[in-house]
Amino acid sequence: MENSSPSLPGTVRLYDQQADGALDASEITLIPQPSSNPDDPLRWSPARRYWHATLVCFIAALTAATSNDAGSAADGQNAELGISYDQINNAAGVLFIAIGYMTLLLAPMVTLYGRRLNYLICILMGLGGAIWFARIQSSSDSIGSQFFVGASESCAEALVQTSLSDVFFQHQRGTVLGFYVLSTNIGTYLGPLIGGYIADSTLGWRWIGWFAVIISGGTLVVLYFGLEETTFDRRHILDGQSGESPEPPAFSAEGDTEKKGSPLQEPLQERRASLVHVGELESLPSRKPYWKRIALITPAPNLKGVGFKQYGLRLWHMLRVFTFPAVLFAGLQWGAQDAWLTFYLTLEEDNWYGPPWNYTDAQDAVMNVPCIIGSFIGCIYGGYFSDVFVRWMARRHGGIAEAEHRLWLMLPAAIISPLGLILFGIGTNNGWSWRVPYVGLGFIGFGWGCAGDLSMAYLMDCYPDMVLEGMVGVAVVNNTLGMIFTFATGSWLDAQSVTDVMCEIGALSCVFILTAVPMIVWGKAARRWTLRRYKDFITTRDQIL
Repeated sequence: MENSSPSLPGTVRLYDQQADGALDASEITLIPQPSSNPDDPLRWSPARRYWHATLVCFIAALTAATSNDAGSAADGQNAELGISYDQINNAAGVLFIAIGYMTLLLAPMVTLYGRRLNYLICILMGLGGAIWFARIQSSSDSIGSQFFVGASESCAEALVQTSLSDVFFQHQRGTVLGFYVLSTNIGTYLGPLIGGYIADSTLGWRWIGWFAVIISGGTLVVLYFGLEETTFDRRHILDGQSGESPEPPAFSAEGDTEKKGSPLQEPLQERRASLVHVGELESLPSRKPYWKRIALITPAPNLKGVGFKQYGLRLWHMLRVFTFPAVLFAGLQWGAQDAWLTFYLTLEEDNWYGPPWNYTDAQDAVMNVPCIIGSFIGCIYGGYFSDVFVRWMARRHGGIAEAEHRLWLMLPAAIISPLGLILFGIGTNNGWSWRVPYVGLGFIGFGWGCAGDLSMAYLMDCYPDMVLEGMVGVAVVNNTLGMIFTFATGSWLDAQSVTDVMCEIGALSCVFILTAVPMIVWGKAARRWTLRRYKDFITTRDQIL
């Protein structure tokens, strides 16, 4: 039998060719193909999917805000409780550990028990961490509270991206990830902004924690009643009917070698019967009643008992994800942004309260505004514009889109982001007027907004059937880097001048972002090289009993 397997993952036909060889640019092939089952999240109405996206992006913003607002209380904790800034910095390092490794530890629950349970557990941990933060009495309390706050953000490191991929198609991925990254950035910068105003008010720094308690409590209620489960095992649904598990998806050994009968070579008239295009989906009412759509647990089809053994096997199996180059690349890009965040926030707290600026907590908090503006522009650039760019590249390449096309947009960030770090560092060291350092912060925000968006969208394009596991790998790499640089920040700044340190990390930033170049050149070869490993990963994962 002729091999009719899919092409190399990450290489897709985005536009069909007509009989005369011209591209049909009016229709985009939907990837993944939706099933005919009305409970398929890809067949949700626009209102349902955008409501779901709003909720999960809000979770990303909230957990990012609570994970970054502790610095606003540093002066108050130091003055009232005698907690040193080094101890507060250590608590921040513990927060990074909690984010990365709780993402790993909780991930198997997503595939065994559904998405909702993980979200609710994480918000509960964030609620507990916020209460502990509001009642801090010692440095050990600071570390403990930050561990729980960091654990709460673990759901935003991999699960949010998975939920978004559940309800949106591949050609929309850059845009929706742009909203995710923007939400994370807004939370990252808005948390310290609001926290600074609270600490500077008559309420005092403890109310940073109490406000987080109130918002987290309200969020928990909304999520319980308003967040629908998106778990849908498309491979076990055959034309809307549950049946025997189909064979795992086949991949050609040669990856994208053209073969008779492959999706890249089938004539358009032979493919139209099976492929669904934009505009062909109709909104259908869900067959599941409301109470089943918000069930606390949606067990996997192959769940055995309570799933403890499967949990351990899946956790061990997930470690194989670190052998995929795209995972390490995306983790490096996202982790670098967390690392640089520690440096410029530390400079703001250590330098801008004194002369020549003499900032208050509120004024220091306002320094997050240019970062928000820059990240907003970066998210549009790396999100919506990257989708437009990929479609443009596909039209130039006979309707074929390659995952690496998206990475061309990383190159401007290799100049803009490092320049921002250097401008802010030199301006801070030399006591310049606020204008130039603020421009630098805007450039830093731009790099944060587009680097993470583009690298994560690239990873999801490369390995579309292991989105959760890929993002777990990114979270571990990302937060391990953030933790290392957080612990190194104080010693580095003590050993060298601010200008030297920020120029050095600016150079590192440029090098890190320019790793996109070898991915552009050899990324497709890496996808072909890891194809068998990818197939084995998926097959083994789905057969764990």
